[in-house]
Amino acid sequence: MTEGQQNLVRSSFAAIAPNAPAVAATFYARLFELDPALRPLFKGDMGAQGRKLMAMIKTAVDNLHNLGTVIPAIEQLGRRHVGYGVTNQHYDTVGSALLWTLEQGLGDAFTPATRAAWTECYLTLAGIMQQAARATANP
Repeated sequence: MTEGQQNLVRSSFAAIAPNAPAVAATFYARLFELDPALRPLFKGDMGAQGRKLMAMIKTAVDNLHNLGTVIPAIEQLGRRHVGYGVTNQHYDTVGSALLWTLEQGLGDAFTPATRAAWTECYLTLAGIMQQAARATANP
């Protein structure tokens, strides 16, 4: 990601972070709307799940300038998701739900450049997770 893209991701995340519980709830509602078959993969408290989601996104966003510091945690997350039954197709659905959620939360501030920056960010992080998942599934 370019420095400009990183700045767009950081500033847009800062804009929605004060509403983190609502943002997470919107994300999961959209995710389950896009693919109702994903709902059974989430067995615990969705409030707690939302807090984990937003904390992980915040950690990644805070470290975009030095992604190497969080790659081990992102890889571990990808490995854990294998056990939850997550497939490659699910990553596409999550990406769609994330971008839609950001668009809802940011409104007019979700410019084409901001969308492109978040798309690049998500594809980078999801790619790291998927690579770790493949290595776990096919040692």
